[in-house]
Amino acid sequence: MAYIHAVQYYETDKMSITHHSNYIRWMEEARIAFLSEIGWDFPKMEEMGIVSPVLNVTCDYKKSTTFSEKITIHVSVVRFTGVKLQLGYVMENEAGNVVCRASSVHAFMNEKGRPVRMKQEYPGFYHTLTELADKAAENR
Repeated sequence: MAYIHAVQYYETDKMSITHHSNYIRWMEEARIAFLSEIGWDFPKMEEMGIVSPVLNVTCDYKKSTTFSEKITIHVSVVRFTGVKLQLGYVMENEAGNVVCRASSVHAFMNEKGRPVRMKQEYPGFYHTLTELADKAAENR
């Protein structure tokens, strides 16, 4: 899945370069779009009582970005254990240069903060994520 983000002026610093913290926000935008695209958008998850806290984020910055650049963010499932989901992000500028490689790890919990047994409680969602993780493993 690809998500496109246009760098906003307020996301840049005094040197006209995108502040590093914004890449994590872009990951969230892309993750929300990705989940929606695979049929499991946030309103649906919340209605079902699923919350998905972030456990870990990594970013490897490769190249600076600046105001008005269009950044394409490719999102993929790296790993899914049934309890934790790891997503990978490759961000490219309009020239096709990689500007950032990143990942985020998420848990699936109920509204009381307890882990959700995805396979038993949400088999459709479990199947979708397992299928995407299997495809990603085949492509490595």
